[in-house]
Amino acid sequence: MLSTALRSSSSSSFSLHPLKLKLKPTSCSYSSSNHPLWSGLQNWRDSSLNHNRFWGPSGPQPEAEPTIDPNNQHSQLGSVTSLAEMGAMVLQTPDPLKKSKLSHLAYSKWRKERLPVGVSVPPTSPARPSKPQLVVSPKEIPAPKNSGLPLNAYMLHNLAHVELNAIDLAWDTVVRFSPYSALLGDMFFADFARVADDESRHFAWCSQRLAELGFSYGDMPAHNVLWRECAKSSDDVVARLAVIPLVQEARGLDAGPRLVQKLIGFGDKRTSNVVAKIAEEEVAHVAVGVYWFVSVCQQMGRAPCPTFRDLLKEYNVEVKGPFNYTAREEAGLPQEWYDPLKEGIKDEGPLSKVHDRLAHIISMEKENSSLS
Repeated sequence: MLSTALRSSSSSSFSLHPLKLKLKPTSCSYSSSNHPLWSGLQNWRDSSLNHNRFWGPSGPQPEAEPTIDPNNQHSQLGSVTSLAEMGAMVLQTPDPLKKSKLSHLAYSKWRKERLPVGVSVPPTSPARPSKPQLVVSPKEIPAPKNSGLPLNAYMLHNLAHVELNAIDLAWDTVVRFSPYSALLGDMFFADFARVADDESRHFAWCSQRLAELGFSYGDMPAHNVLWRECAKSSDDVVARLAVIPLVQEARGLDAGPRLVQKLIGFGDKRTSNVVAKIAEEEVAHVAVGVYWFVSVCQQMGRAPCPTFRDLLKEYNVEVKGPFNYTAREEAGLPQEWYDPLKEGIKDEGPLSKVHDRLAHIISMEKENSSLS
């Protein structure tokens, strides 16, 4: 297994169970000259708390009235004294709207009170409501015409499901690897807690817009693929970084612009604006994954590109196009890491670019055909 190879990659390092790799107790930083970083990463980290959880006439704005009793939520967190403990509470919250709100309150409390990362244990799987029905495969999800939802609500429900899972994926990363904060560094946990806060805001927007359309999250079945992929990497931090931010989150960069165009074509400008804003903010999440993946690889003395590819093979993770090369490159995710067409190819001439474009068009046509 690759994890075995990683354990033996550095003789002067710490053996961690269940991380399945060895980390040197360093600052986890690396030079931008070694790998291109997203230019907005530091500004994202330094930005103030974002309370714009309501989608107003002109875009995101603070909530006028809380949809959930804040006193009850605050009392849940009152005796909690660490980020990891609060993350575990979010994971154990089944109601989607309460989970979203509690996630924001937990991150806000941690920031304002400057609490430690702490240590906690995540549940085997996050708590879920009775609806939606979770099916095994995305192929079991009804087609739009059989879902009982109009196309815009159908696509928005799928996105809401992704965002709800993303809340749990980020908090699980915080909680699961909290015993190793001395090795990973506090910034690792600060980054993924902020990702969880972003995702909770995205779910709030999707839920609000679904309600405006006359629907709610749970009105159609959803798949459990995202959590299944997360479970694969539950004992290996470098695999978690590869599988979740660099594969699952990166798929959002690919799908976002296409989804926006479909919604505009459907005539739903308001929903398209919500999706466009979410897609814009997802760049930061992929960039965070790239930053920490490269950092951990450096500590292990491994080259990031072959390590990423080897992990995808070991964990049987497939990366499918069409790819949004521009957004991926902006996030710092190089094309040679994920695109099989680039494996072993050094020539970037016109023929290669034409081939990439044709592959992109073919994939889009297949997706459009399946939706219609």
